[in-house]
Amino acid sequence: MPELPEVETVANGVNERVRGQRIAKVWTSGKPQTFKTPEHEIAEALTGTTIDKVHRVGKTIAVELTRKSEHTGQFLVHLGMTGRLLVSKAEVPLPPHTHAVLSLGDGREVRFVDPRRFGRLSLATGYEGPGVEPTTVSVEEFSQLFKGRKIAIKAALLNQSILHGVGNIYADESLFRAGIRPTKPAGKLTKVELAKLHAALQAVLAHAIQLGGSSVSDYVDADGVRGFFQLEHKVYSRSGEPCKDCGSTLKKIVVGGRTTVYCAKCQK
Repeated sequence: MPELPEVETVANGVNERVRGQRIAKVWTSGKPQTFKTPEHEIAEALTGTTIDKVHRVGKTIAVELTRKSEHTGQFLVHLGMTGRLLVSKAEVPLPPHTHAVLSLGDGREVRFVDPRRFGRLSLATGYEGPGVEPTTVSVEEFSQLFKGRKIAIKAALLNQSILHGVGNIYADESLFRAGIRPTKPAGKLTKVELAKLHAALQAVLAHAIQLGGSSVSDYVDADGVRGFFQLEHKVYSRSGEPCKDCGSTLKKIVVGGRTTVYCAKCQK
């Protein structure tokens, strides 16, 4: 499933290409599970509006809409596991599993493609996400988020109501870089450990965004291009391989129902 850096990359790419464009027409596929808001409501709300901005909120892409310079709401796109949001010329054939097409005033199209249909399209106003934004949270606020929590720090990082946008890849990578074992209770981390984790998480997310995210399955950006951060992975999906820092064999466990890879020597 695309995580914060992948969603940020897609949102930024779409924003650069379509900001200021008018939505002339909306087509939807009618397939079940894709639409949290009824399709006719989405089409009615979007048609004739102007795309003011496209940005990320947690793991969701928010398209800010205006009509006659007045904000009318948001079109929310959650990519799910295999969703893609692409900007294409109208003459380019529609990919299989296309579920929504926004036809723009300049003749291009914004297309939502999702083979497994775990993605969701909906309307909202003032959507701010379920938790705290990890790329801007201060170290003090970050530390307070985990105070007194008995769950494992890996599970806490994945809890979207605490810190939204972080998923399995970047939780594993950040914990490794901070030298913290993923099973350690979140509330037991010291002030020093929390500061290291805060710095590691923000550095990992920033670097991943710079490299266009991690393409480990179906993820591509707004132009259909894969990311490169998977080449920087230290532990994620490397169970049984040698640690890149110490050479020890990386171990795989399950934490909070999610596969977790770590180095027993580097992470205490």
